[in-house]
Amino acid sequence: MHIDAADGSEDVAEAIRATAADTEDAVRDTQKDEAMTRQALDLLNSRRNDRYEAAVRALREDTQQWWADTLARDPAELEEDEEPFTADAEGLRRFLEVEVLPWFEARKKELANRSLIREQAFGESLDPDKLERLGRYEVHLDRKLERTLAMLLRLKDLRHGAIAG
Repeated sequence: MHIDAADGSEDVAEAIRATAADTEDAVRDTQKDEAMTRQALDLLNSRRNDRYEAAVRALREDTQQWWADTLARDPAELEEDEEPFTADAEGLRRFLEVEVLPWFEARKKELANRSLIREQAFGESLDPDKLERLGRYEVHLDRKLERTLAMLLRLKDLRHGAIAG
């Protein structure tokens, strides 16, 4: 199976370097963040007078920053058919449902596939054809080293013979 992280959601190097413990931590962190986001959605669906403000406060800090950055975007940056988000309960709900929740789904897939990414990366680095070529170079270099050492030993013997004689 070929895993492609070209969508930019996770750096392949991060997936390769991550240990099982790192992945478990990332899964727990993602679950906690998603729970906070779902709590914010519940607040948005409540009858509270301050539901928008309460929902924003319920979001994790980096999600709050993402929301602020989204609101601050220049309307000229939007795609042709993209509607700008508004700083109200409906705008936040749409942002969470259209942007944030799909991000969680993609992140969970990335984390679930980390082991496959590692397997593919290490499998490609241990390509038998590449290893065969490296093995030939190693044999070639071993022989050169043996010849060089033999030559040095002969030169040493000649030198000692010249000094003794």
